[in-house]
Amino acid sequence: MEKSFDIELVNQNEYLVRWASEGQTGESLVHTNPDFLAEAGLGGFDEQSVVEETTSYLAEHQPVIDFPQTVDLEEIAAAYGDYAQQLKARLEAR
Repeated sequence: MEKSFDIELVNQNEYLVRWASEGQTGESLVHTNPDFLAEAGLGGFDEQSVVEETTSYLAEHQPVIDFPQTVDLEEIAAAYGDYAQQLKARLEAR
């Protein structure tokens, strides 16, 4: 299952994620919240890197064709209890 992502900053704390998977394409707008990042222990990391790792994490938990049009990191954290911990480990391993 081949997946590719293109991530672009479109506004402060907003990233457009374009994806392609199995011949289909789509895009999602990912919102980052500096206060949430700080609370989750992710405040010291580059926001684009957080979005990149979040996109990969989300793709491991659901098909990319099911990605919502708008993604808030707080909602991912609420849906997946290990999100912040997993993301921090991924970012530290970079």
